[in-house]
Amino acid sequence: MSTWLRGLLAVTLAVPVVVVTTASGAGAQDNGVGRTPLLGWSSWSFIRKAPTAAKIEAQADAVRGSGLADAGFRYVNVDDFWYQCPGSQGPNVDGFGRWVTDPVKFPPDGATDGIQVVADHVHGDGLKFGLYVTPGIAKQAVAQNTPIEGTPYHAADIATTTAEKNYNCKGMVGIDYTRPGAQEFVNSWANEFASWGVDYVKIDGVGTSDVPDIQAWSNALRQTGRPIHLELSNSLSITAAPTWQRYANGWRTGGDIECYSCEPAGSSYPLTSWGSVRSRFNQVAAWQPYGAPGGFNDYDSIEVGNGSNDGLTVDERKAQMSLWALAASPFILGTDLTNLDAGDLALLKNTRVLAVDQDAIDAKRIVSNVNQQVYSKTEANGDVIIGLFNYSDTASQTDTVDLSSAGITGSATATDVWSGASLGTISGTYSVTLNPGAVQLIRATPTGGGSGGSFEAESAANTLAGGAKVASCTACSGGQKVGFVGNGATLTFNNVTVASTGRYAVAIAYGDGSTTGRQAVVSVNGGPGQTIQFTPTGGFSTPGTMTVTLTLTAGTNTIQFGNPTAYAPDFDKITVPASPIATGYEAESASNTLAGGAKVASCTACSGGQKVGFVGNGATLTFNGVNVSVAGSYPVAIAYCDGSTTGRQAVVSVNGGAGQTLTFTPTGGFSTPGTMTVTLTLAAGTNTFQFGNPTAYAPDFDKVSVTG
Repeated sequence: MSTWLRGLLAVTLAVPVVVVTTASGAGAQDNGVGRTPLLGWSSWSFIRKAPTAAKIEAQADAVRGSGLADAGFRYVNVDDFWYQCPGSQGPNVDGFGRWVTDPVKFPPDGATDGIQVVADHVHGDGLKFGLYVTPGIAKQAVAQNTPIEGTPYHAADIATTTAEKNYNCKGMVGIDYTRPGAQEFVNSWANEFASWGVDYVKIDGVGTSDVPDIQAWSNALRQTGRPIHLELSNSLSITAAPTWQRYANGWRTGGDIECYSCEPAGSSYPLTSWGSVRSRFNQVAAWQPYGAPGGFNDYDSIEVGNGSNDGLTVDERKAQMSLWALAASPFILGTDLTNLDAGDLALLKNTRVLAVDQDAIDAKRIVSNVNQQVYSKTEANGDVIIGLFNYSDTASQTDTVDLSSAGITGSATATDVWSGASLGTISGTYSVTLNPGAVQLIRATPTGGGSGGSFEAESAANTLAGGAKVASCTACSGGQKVGFVGNGATLTFNNVTVASTGRYAVAIAYGDGSTTGRQAVVSVNGGPGQTIQFTPTGGFSTPGTMTVTLTLTAGTNTIQFGNPTAYAPDFDKITVPASPIATGYEAESASNTLAGGAKVASCTACSGGQKVGFVGNGATLTFNGVNVSVAGSYPVAIAYCDGSTTGRQAVVSVNGGAGQTLTFTPTGGFSTPGTMTVTLTLAAGTNTFQFGNPTAYAPDFDKVSVTG
């Protein structure tokens, strides 16, 4: 058995398998990894330029021994300087032009490369192993004109004279990917990494000019047949975010989190500062639309673990972890795990906080007012996560948030995520006074009044008729279920309250021990029934989940399950999201009408890679076929680009009616999208939206999204 296969089996056998079923974001990388934000450790923050086999293996052992692996931390990543770097001529290369492992730092074991030796050790700990590279090809490969493995081509055939960033060793030049042999060179390098047992590749020094490199590496890693996470670094351009989504599993949004100016000569400590962490707040707000299962916004290392050497107060450590968790960012630890502070370890292993990160949902900023920063997101079960931050490092601050801005229009039961303590019932506005650099992270479960939530089948608020009964069910969420639904018996969920009319993705938790799957008829507010075919779950006390789309009205609804002629499955609960489904319509769609000179144009950062410009001065863009099931007022999010300095205007009309003038906020460029939300009154069925301006140009348009 090969060492690579032994390592793969070690990981497969040692790590519990958790299957997460989530939909990828638009354009997200889909290579079988990165479905949730990555948890792990990286060598750069405190080891810097001196990684060795002994140091990396010790950190891997500490991940396992400290219990961090049990909490979900899986990756041990070697950053820069694992290779031979003799000087400014760049890395030494092997016979095929690839970097050579430094044998002093990473001694080989006979014919086994030193990096593979360490990867085997990491896999033996039940963990995954990561490695570092930069775009391009080494100057030494070009000087030696090394052959490209498996081809008649050589390094000089594919190299350009353009310098590539290799932050520390230097000595890399570009690759012309239009030339034969270019992709094969990267394939050769990726195959070597895969043969060593690499599970994660970080490409550093990436700019928009390196998109061909990223495409090549993405393709190369796929063709190895090994699932390998692809991470990009650093300070990536937000204008190219859809491109990073398409090819990678993560991307660094800013520079290094380390506070290099804080460190005495020869020391890596303190690792960071509150100022470095604060620089991420605006990044989290700006990059929020781009993270999703398959690829996440990476805000750099979590510098928690070494007490005062972290460079943060305890409050600031919790704030960093909270911001990263709200943003569904990778948790890559940069601290020395062989010298863990007990208090910091408890923070890192807080499963309630980690669950907020692993929900894979990016929070939106809902308050930004001097030193008040508030972010929120709604999880699939209807819970709302709210983070209130004191941005100041010198004075206490009272943060106040209007809960409706977080989607809570009624009341909710609140829990402090860090402590697990109950905060009681909250409604209307919520305030908390925070120490400098502190956070309060809240999980709010709506209790009614318009924010969806989970509704137990056995609740006394429901109506059971015709023989439907509550029964024990150990695996069910409340320890009970409702059975004997069907054959005329019904279960009615009462008081299902939502804030706005629209279509909702309602998750039904049920148990079906049949072999072919039972059916149920569901009706909303006494309306026509919809027949649902359920999938067997393996037992009537073994819950599964099925999601259906139901149209609910603002306020209180009833949802009834039954079957007039046969038994339905047993029911555990239903979960209604806080917001209805949003349906997007691209501006460049062929179903739309462009008149008077409006034109489709390329826009890399736009959702479909295109936009419609030259709208206004008599030219119009009409979205046709905008469908809603119920007449009413709907929030419509308009994605647009406005490179003006004062903000352009557009007139929007619905179904040929009176126009409404909208004033847009500048986005910084005509290929830099922003979003504006307006409320429009729509008719049931098909609608048209027309954008124009009779006397001046409007902004360019990317798409519209109708929620409901």
